[in-house]
Amino acid sequence: MKIDAYQLAAEWILESKYTIVFTGAGVSVESGIPPFRGENGLWSKYDPSFLLASYFKKHPKESWELIYEIFYDFFNKANPNDAHYIIAELEKKGLINAIITQNIDNLHQKAGSKNIVEFHGTSRTLTCVNCTQKFNSNNLIKKEKLPPHCPNCDGLLKPDFIFFSESIPAKARTLSNRYASMAGLFILVGTTGEIMPASLIPYLAREKGARIIEVNIEPTKYTQTIVDILLKGKATEVFMKLKKYLNSNNTQNN
Repeated sequence: MKIDAYQLAAEWILESKYTIVFTGAGVSVESGIPPFRGENGLWSKYDPSFLLASYFKKHPKESWELIYEIFYDFFNKANPNDAHYIIAELEKKGLINAIITQNIDNLHQKAGSKNIVEFHGTSRTLTCVNCTQKFNSNNLIKKEKLPPHCPNCDGLLKPDFIFFSESIPAKARTLSNRYASMAGLFILVGTTGEIMPASLIPYLAREKGARIIEVNIEPTKYTQTIVDILLKGKATEVFMKLKKYLNSNNTQNN
């Protein structure tokens, strides 16, 4: 008898005492945000050197013009999709304990998720490279006044997401490793496992005994190595179907 992967996944989610969702660019593609890599990725259209910390320091205006175009003008028009909303709903119900995301698009927050580790930082805030004061990006970024400057000391403002060659924030790394170590169930969503060191986190979860569910349109590096269940398809379609199974299981158990 063939096991229904969705039924088994739903049972595991309901049984799990501690569940972590780990998201990559694939969860936001259906919100209109292209991935960075691949045939239609942003790096096929833009030279990523503008996100080198050294380039930003030497050419802040040129760097900021592309940062604005991609991460503020373009990304800010995006809205959460059904996958984001269902993940937030499952967190609210206590079926998901935390989300570790590699994304900087803030769509999990917009959907209502609360306990989020932003492994690569966020575009929501800016830090002054001079006085280190933090500011809300919505208040200070204007297309006609790039690069933005600190209202306190007039220093250059930098987005609080990770540039190439920069280290992962210590707090994000520590929390991610802690959550992965605690997980009884670890759900991968829209991540291919190509970006270090984020790609190591699911392996840590597996090492500590977690079951692994993967949601992706195609198999990845994780599929044949650590994944127990692959739910193949678009994140929105998979989560909408999974929600039906969870509701059905809950009804049967009540």
